[in-house]
Amino acid sequence: MEHNKYGNDFNVGDIYTTAAITMTEAHVVSWAGLTMDFYPLHMDREYAARSQFGERLVHGPLIFAMSVGLVGSAGFAGDSAIAWLGVDNMRMLAPVMIGDTITVTVEVMEQIPTSDPKKGIQVWRYTVLNQREEKVMQHDYKMMFHMRG
Repeated sequence: MEHNKYGNDFNVGDIYTTAAITMTEAHVVSWAGLTMDFYPLHMDREYAARSQFGERLVHGPLIFAMSVGLVGSAGFAGDSAIAWLGVDNMRMLAPVMIGDTITVTVEVMEQIPTSDPKKGIQVWRYTVLNQREEKVMQHDYKMMFHMRG
């Protein structure tokens, strides 16, 4: 099968940036309904107002999911990915509030050959930034790719 991109098209040190999206009330409410995560820091305005943050926060796992979606919809990898293998070193570095706008920068960190020359593993570091260019989340996303064997 012919692909429009292959893992060989990416080099350690390559950097890509996604489009941005503003996190809305609708995102938070939809995520809570999908995941059953109705923690008051996300859902209760009065509770959140009394917290150290002073307002409601976007769920951390939602920020992770949005980072995956933003990178996927940007199309950097084309149809080269075979499988997601996991994520390492995930850290939430700063809160994301409703109304914040996030974008993702991706850096190719590592390429790992496999016993099959038509398959390779890569680690891409996703750094999620807010509208002030502050890092809010970072994680190392591991995938298997089709390679030109």
